[in-house]
Amino acid sequence: MKKYVIIAFVAVTGLFSVNAMAQSKVAHINAQALVASMPEAKKAETDLQTFAQSLEGEGKTMVDEYTKKMKDFDDKAATMTDNMKEIKGREIQDAQKRIQDYREAAEQKVQTKQQELLKPIYDKARKAIEDVAKEKGYGYVIDSSAGMLLVSPAADDILAAVKTKLGVK
Repeated sequence: MKKYVIIAFVAVTGLFSVNAMAQSKVAHINAQALVASMPEAKKAETDLQTFAQSLEGEGKTMVDEYTKKMKDFDDKAATMTDNMKEIKGREIQDAQKRIQDYREAAEQKVQTKQQELLKPIYDKARKAIEDVAKEKGYGYVIDSSAGMLLVSPAADDILAAVKTKLGVK
């Protein structure tokens, strides 16, 4: 008899926990598509490209200087003393090193600028997603842009609702 009471208790507890889990609604959204559709993201991308091109212009000047030194060295190498060749060789190596260092620094600057420009956009998108989830009663929202969402009902995709909330078409 005691065994049946324990089994019944476990079964009833299981029913309540399944019922509680059924009340948690799950939705999904392609966050990358959302951010890409925002006008702020398009402006940020344009600003980032402009910034990268300005850095590239400075790098091109350094490369032109390096190319000129190499051509000068090749043209005059036959008439140079060994000591002069060594000095010019070091100058060329220094120019190469400066170019490499500049490229690495420029890449870092572009990444920093990208984060600086995109952070407010991601924050705005996240806030809108949270607001829509709260309005529609979703307990969880999964980002499907990573490609890991294998099955999802179309009715639970909140991309359109979040776009509407943001005023994005």
